Amino acid sequence: MQMVSRLLVGIAGLLGVLVALRLWMAPEDVALQLGVQPIGPFGLATIRADVAGFFGGAGVLSIFAAVRNRAALLAAPLILIGLALTGRVITAVSSGLTNEMIPPMAIEATLLAVLALGRLQLAR
Repeated sequence: MQMVSRLLVGIAGLLGVLVALRLWMAPEDVALQLGVQPIGPFGLATIRADVAGFFGGAGVLSIFAAVRNRAALLAAPLILIGLALTGRVITAVSSGLTNEMIPPMAIEATLLAVLALGRLQLAR
């Protein structure tokens, strides 16, 4: 079970890093897919720094956790994804849930489950 957890955590991490790389290369395209509109160089820099940093940071730490078999390295990705999902839930409660909001919430909930499983299964 530990090997399966490591594999799932590693795949999740790789996907996070790939999203970050895509954000660095084509921030306008990805941002629009995420419902964000960059305005000028400052907006592009914010997407490349903040959004790509979020995905890249969580992804790199997840990959390191899987490769090194270290549960402690999953604390930060768990917190980041948990806060992101919390923000979406707050938006759904305060502004109403739309169909576009469901897939990202499902992905974040799945990532939380994968990372939590990894936190339980990887070596401490």
